Amino acid sequence: MRLDEGWQLTLSAPDAAAGPADLATFSDRIAARVPGTVAGALAAAGHYRAEDPLPLHDKDAWFVCQVDVANPGARALRLDGLATIAEVYWNGEQVLSSDSMFLAHEVCVEARASNELAICFRALGPHLYKKGPRARWRPQLAVSQGLRLIRTTLLGHMPGWCPDVHAVGPWRPISLMKPDGALVTVKRLDARLGADGAGLLSLVFSMDGSQDTAFLHCAGATATATLADDGDWRAELRIPEVAPWWPHTHGDPVLHDIEIEAGGLRFDLGRTGFRRIEVDKGGDGKGFALKINGVDVFCRGAVWTTPDIVNLPCDRESYRHLLDLARKAGMNMLRIGGTMTYEGPEFFALCDELGLMVWQDFQFANYDYPVKDEAFVALVEAEARQFLEATQACPSLAVICGGSEIYQQGAMLGLPEERWKGPLSETLLAGIAKNLRPDVPYVANSPCGGAQPFSPNEGIAHYYGVGAYLRPLEDARRANVRFAAECLAFSNVPQQRTLDAHLSVRPGHDPRWKARVPRDRGAGWDFEDVRDHYLTRLYGEDPAALRYGDPGRYLDLSRAVTGEVMEATFAEWRRAASSCGGALVWTFQDLLPGAGWGVVDATGEPKPAWYALKRAFRPVQIALTDEGTNGLAIHTINETADERNLILSIACLREGRTPVVSGRRELALAPRQSMEIAATDLFGAFFDTTYAYRFGPPSHDVTVARLSDPATGESVAEAFHFPLGFPHAQTALELGVGVEGNERDGWRMRLTADRFAQSVHVADENFRPDDDWFHLAPGTEKVILLTPRDDTVSGATPQGLVAALNGSGTQFY
Repeated sequence: MRLDEGWQLTLSAPDAAAGPADLATFSDRIAARVPGTVAGALAAAGHYRAEDPLPLHDKDAWFVCQVDVANPGARALRLDGLATIAEVYWNGEQVLSSDSMFLAHEVCVEARASNELAICFRALGPHLYKKGPRARWRPQLAVSQGLRLIRTTLLGHMPGWCPDVHAVGPWRPISLMKPDGALVTVKRLDARLGADGAGLLSLVFSMDGSQDTAFLHCAGATATATLADDGDWRAELRIPEVAPWWPHTHGDPVLHDIEIEAGGLRFDLGRTGFRRIEVDKGGDGKGFALKINGVDVFCRGAVWTTPDIVNLPCDRESYRHLLDLARKAGMNMLRIGGTMTYEGPEFFALCDELGLMVWQDFQFANYDYPVKDEAFVALVEAEARQFLEATQACPSLAVICGGSEIYQQGAMLGLPEERWKGPLSETLLAGIAKNLRPDVPYVANSPCGGAQPFSPNEGIAHYYGVGAYLRPLEDARRANVRFAAECLAFSNVPQQRTLDAHLSVRPGHDPRWKARVPRDRGAGWDFEDVRDHYLTRLYGEDPAALRYGDPGRYLDLSRAVTGEVMEATFAEWRRAASSCGGALVWTFQDLLPGAGWGVVDATGEPKPAWYALKRAFRPVQIALTDEGTNGLAIHTINETADERNLILSIACLREGRTPVVSGRRELALAPRQSMEIAATDLFGAFFDTTYAYRFGPPSHDVTVARLSDPATGESVAEAFHFPLGFPHAQTALELGVGVEGNERDGWRMRLTADRFAQSVHVADENFRPDDDWFHLAPGTEKVILLTPRDDTVSGATPQGLVAALNGSGTQFY
């Protein structure tokens, strides 16, 4: 019996009500939903805005609900998450006290026909000032040092990173159950893929009643369970040649139903997938990469935040759209960092289905945690066990990590290793992970490894050489990155339709704009300054002059530049000779509409950077890298399990339209093969593709390389190189635009250009293109699929505009 409806919320001063009986004197009550938060209830009532949040940790919050029970008697009250200092009262009697946001609880209660359930969330503020064990360092990440002593999320407490929306309330479901309602209780469920391709399923469970036999069924195979002396049933199932689970970029994420049969009944235990994960540290033992089912997998994606910082939802509907966007972008991994929250079961169920791997940090970040405090350690152990038990047999869980930037924080403050490397992540969490999920690699901290824990040339890095540290694009190779669990943080500008609806102010000039730009606390710069640095470096234009004189062009260049940097960086990291085993962009989604870190904005609309990553992450890919006097290198990649017969072509264009040299080759890319080819091999003679030798004036300004399907001629992937840098001047550019289709069969746009078109943008109020801010070569046709937005009315037809950064006009359709 889910207790979702009928809740009332009352706010009071700290300790103004000792128990629910004292609430009779309070008249201000509003409706609330569970699972939910105080901020969410206030926002629904029109009393709260995430853009200008009210403080919530300086008051008590009471959630009260009447619970009617048809058949009174003993019940189990389950509370899956209470944020954060909570007291639970059943019919006026306190039955639970909780001081961790991340723990679920189950208590026995006696249910009458009519009952009152009241939960008080005590003001967190006073607890933040309580004394605890002395910390060995003080990080700048959050405003309160007391947060290291309390098991709650850092979201809402990190100025410059996210709005001050405090997590308070019953943020996870509450249920009332009969004590004997669970006929089958799973205690341990392990699924893995053997080296011989067999699926191995191990199950420990208990059953109510006296059963003589029980059977485990999965993937067409059956095993007989045996009753052990401890009263638990055990079953081991081997499934020869089982269809394995793959990240979607490398195969199908096949899932199999699990059932127990006993006493003539079948019990559904959900689904699992069979996969094998190994860590490849490279020939020198200093790297980090994943092998899935024996195959090297380049992990790419982003760091997850939350679907909604106000409500902190955990339902399938809230996750679905965002996870679909991650898959459509070619991402195969999302990281939940130690500054966020644990996501709900539906998150992992969807990742299982969609073939998205999850790197999960335990929720510890930056602080020196009190690991000698026995009560704190008990909370940590319970938290880690509950999370791993809730996600057992989830094939999407691919990496477990002890936390975020704890090692880095101590090391950057100049402390010796023995001060910042401690038992929390080295022994406590590591031991629990090894015991409950031995099939998942464990990493002590992110970052870690190397001469310093943040050195990118060994182990796990948070790489911001290209990005916050303003290094040239070549640093992505020079740094010898092994695995970037975070990278490429920029103030990514959203599409204009989002700004028009939610932040219609001048960029950089209005304090409301700057309030949405992320920054590190205490730093004299923000991530818009980082973006502006690369805008100047790539386009040769002055951001300040553009903001004053042509703010529209400033926004368009800002939208394009972060995507260009991301595409160029991943081209380096994905080439065959690269040392990099994976990289995750900081972050996946914004928390407020504006130029935040996310590649998806807070409304769920993909930003231009999302489209760039979609191109950079293609499983069948082509990329170009400038090798100086060695010329232009062509990199082709086939991550799929099938051989791909393709046509590789390349052309160097003068004035963006006239080929001065070109080449073509039939190419057979074997499964999982990456190949590097010198561009001159396709020309058959020397040509200065990179303009490195400078024997006279430059002969071309853009190079276009393409992989195409020999049967249909359709482009599979394209790459571009600019030996003289990006075009600066806007020219008279003719774009051919045609739209065809209907509501039933879908809509397609056909685009052509008479010369190279830079960062072509499609803007349509009712339809979303499947590619945007892309380059378009002359002499070819690009087909764009147009998908109706969620709020598009039936019968609407595509109507909008197409423009290019180097074009002097706009084409309407």
